[in-house]
Amino acid sequence: MHDEIAQRLTRFRHALVSSGIDAAIVGPSADFRYLTGHPAASSERLLALVVPQAGETFLLVPELESTRFSETLPFSLRTWKDGEDPIRLLAAHLERLGVGTIGVNDEFWAAFLLPLQAALPTRHFTRVSPILQALRRIKSAAEIALVREAVARVDAAWQRFCASEHLTGRTERQVARRLTELLLEQGLDHVAFCIVASGPHAASPHHEPTDRIIQAGDPVVIDVGGPYHGYFADLTRTPVAGSLADPDFATAYEAVLEAQQAAFAAMRPGASCEEIDRIARDVLATHGLAEAFLHRLGHGLGLSVHEPPYLVQGNPERLEPGMIVTDEPGVYLRGRWGLRIEDVVLITAEGAERLTRAPHELLALP
Repeated sequence: MHDEIAQRLTRFRHALVSSGIDAAIVGPSADFRYLTGHPAASSERLLALVVPQAGETFLLVPELESTRFSETLPFSLRTWKDGEDPIRLLAAHLERLGVGTIGVNDEFWAAFLLPLQAALPTRHFTRVSPILQALRRIKSAAEIALVREAVARVDAAWQRFCASEHLTGRTERQVARRLTELLLEQGLDHVAFCIVASGPHAASPHHEPTDRIIQAGDPVVIDVGGPYHGYFADLTRTPVAGSLADPDFATAYEAVLEAQQAAFAAMRPGASCEEIDRIARDVLATHGLAEAFLHRLGHGLGLSVHEPPYLVQGNPERLEPGMIVTDEPGVYLRGRWGLRIEDVVLITAEGAERLTRAPHELLALP
C-alpha cells in the first residue's frame, strides 16, 4: 500500500501543477483516505494533509492522534498540542512555501477554512475535490479487488438472510438489526446503511426503518451496504413477505428487472452516463412506469458509497475501464409500494462485469 499511496500523491501533485494550484489541504474524508491510506474522522481538532506542488508533503495532526499514523508513510508528521493554535502553524508554513493559490477539499470544515483565509488574506482559495474525484474515478487493481471482496461479503450476508430469516410479523427495525448482524459477521468494517421499507413505506427510496410490522404480501425494499477495508459494497433487493398479493407488483418487478438488464448490457467504455440512464428510463416508459422512476440510475462506488461518475440525465461523461458503478432502477407508487433492484458493476476494457452475484428473480420470503 505504501507504493500505491506514493503513486497517488505523485499523480495528485502533477494534477495540482496542471491546475495552477500551489498547495492542497485535505481534511478527513474519503479523499484523505485515498491519499494517506488511513481513515480519519472530522473533529474540532485540526487534522489535515498538506500537499505542495514542490516541497515536503506532511500531515498536520493533533499530538494525541499521532500514534495512529506512526507507520512508515511517504510523508512526514507535524504534530500540535492542545493549547497551540494549529491554524497559525498551518498559515505560517504556507507562507514559508510562498504559495499563492491554495486548494481545499470539500470536507475541510468552514471552522478551519475561514480562520485560515483570515490569516492569509492575500492568498486565493479554491476547491480541490474535483481533481481528487477525477483521480479516484478509475480504480487500481488493488481497489477493484477490495470492492469485489466487499460485494462478495454483502452477497454472502444476503444469502444467509434469505436462507434462514423471515419477514412477516417482524418490524422493519428488527429485520434491519438482523441484517446488520449478518453483515458485520461477514467482516465489513461497519454497516453504513440498512434500509428496510415495507408496504407503502417502500415507495420512499431512502426510508428509515420503523416499528411498522411487515404484513403478508408486503413488498420490502432492502438496501444494505458498507465498506471492507474502506471500499464499499451496495446491494438492493425487493422480496415479498409471504406470498404475492398484488399482481401489479409482479408486472412492475419484471419491468424494473428488464430496465436494469438493458442498462447493464449497454455499459461499455465510451458510453455516456446519461445514455445508460436513458436506456433504463426508456424501458420503464414502455411499461408506463417512467414517471415512477424517481432517481438517477446509479452512482460511482469506491471509498465513498456515492461518488462520480453519476449515471444521470444531463451527465455526458463517458464510462472508462476501471470505473465501478451501481445499476439500480426503481419504481415507487406513493401509498402502495415501491421496488428497486441494485447491482455493482465494473467497467472493463471489453464491456462490463457484474460484481454482484445475488439472484435477481422475485423472491418470496416467509
